[in-house]
Amino acid sequence: MSSYFTDLAQQYIDGEWRPGTGSWDIIDFNPYDDEKLASITIATVEEVDQAYRAAARVQKEWAGTNPYVRRAVFEKALRLVEEREQEITELIVAELGGTRLKAAFELHLVKEFLRESVHLTLSPQGTILPSPGDGKENRVYRVPVGVVGVISPFNFPFLLSVKSVAPALALGNGVVLKPHQNTPIAGGTLVAKIFEDAGLPAGLLNVVVTDIAEIGDAFIEHPVPKVISFTGSDKVGRHVATVCASHFKRAVLELGGNSALVVLDDADLDYAVDAAVFSRFVHQGQVCMAANRVLVDRSVAEEFTEKFVAKVKSLKSGDPRDPLTVIGPVINSTQAAAVAAVVEQALAEGATALVRGTRRDNLVEPSVLTGVPADSPLLQQEVFGPVAFLVPFDGEEEAVRIVNDTPYGLSGAVHTADIERGVAFARRIDTGMFHVNDGTVHDEPRVPFGGEKHSGIGRLNGETTVDAFTTLKWISVQHGRSGFPF
Repeated sequence: MSSYFTDLAQQYIDGEWRPGTGSWDIIDFNPYDDEKLASITIATVEEVDQAYRAAARVQKEWAGTNPYVRRAVFEKALRLVEEREQEITELIVAELGGTRLKAAFELHLVKEFLRESVHLTLSPQGTILPSPGDGKENRVYRVPVGVVGVISPFNFPFLLSVKSVAPALALGNGVVLKPHQNTPIAGGTLVAKIFEDAGLPAGLLNVVVTDIAEIGDAFIEHPVPKVISFTGSDKVGRHVATVCASHFKRAVLELGGNSALVVLDDADLDYAVDAAVFSRFVHQGQVCMAANRVLVDRSVAEEFTEKFVAKVKSLKSGDPRDPLTVIGPVINSTQAAAVAAVVEQALAEGATALVRGTRRDNLVEPSVLTGVPADSPLLQQEVFGPVAFLVPFDGEEEAVRIVNDTPYGLSGAVHTADIERGVAFARRIDTGMFHVNDGTVHDEPRVPFGGEKHSGIGRLNGETTVDAFTTLKWISVQHGRSGFPF
């Protein structure tokens, strides 16, 4: 694993591993013990241009390659991830502070998305449509957009890079990937190495490790990419969307969330507790789909709360290398301070801490708060850390109102003994995804993934991925002679 932090601490541009030429370095730290893992000289605007030009140059030939030949690359990439699973696990633990449970969860999904990309190589199909004109044949071709720019986040960097990169490539595009500065290896150059070793043509996939302080908006303004796939905060996503619109680019935005897990009066409480604890505290709560808010019908709130608090207190915090650890560090000190500030603000507003976690550097233990005022901004924002808000409600109407009272609309869940009651409840919630009798954190390669409101624009996975990374071209053929009015 340590070789990853030496061999892959570079830029990957036009099939070459090379240092950036920027004037400063991005330092890659282990968030648990602050160990310096790697130092990467950043890429400049010129290198971003070189990366896009390389992808554009190689893409045409790649798009014309027999899709059965392209498919072999993704089959090989899947085998390589399977063979290197232990090394990649150690990388995720070190660079992200991810627990071994989290690493296994992420790798499982990466393999699923690579399997789906194998199928996507054969997916695009054209259609022939009828015409009101005699002898007219309308052919509609689905073709690659050309080059896709991908910007991935720090929380599930390997997965959320692969999730856009692999299907974009499978559908015949070139790609330039910019990983988050905190996860340049797992979210960036590891992906390049996997595909390089799988036989992807040199130059088709490029990785630039850089920062907006160096390149500004050059990554999204560049004339080559036709689609920008961004996963991150709604604040940055708004800016990405604005820049893309001004340059007539398509933006696919997977943004933040403020999901709720709702426990109705007839729910299986033990099961609901398990679902809620996982949904809030998986990867220290650094998940866009995490259940920030746990809503419980007042008739069962006391019993649920007792069980929920007991389960949270049992979660082991500490070194993510320990297989028993459930709560590892958050990504950096800024994030740790922000999470601690949320708890302090809630208490200042009159909330009660049923569990009050302590902070040691980047390790923030879980907190469970109740009594947060209904008008508190904390209940409307995304909290990217191990803090749960318990919110009682009286009846379904109030629950629906509370769940929808947020600018976000990504995921959510409801627990009930009556499946159809749960589905009816789910249909009233303004989200892109909602789950009955399960957790809030789910992703599957063939099911549309995305949110409403400030949680994003567009969808990924399955047919929606095909829509995101291809475009339609109409070619008509006139058999015989057409008539003209003059």
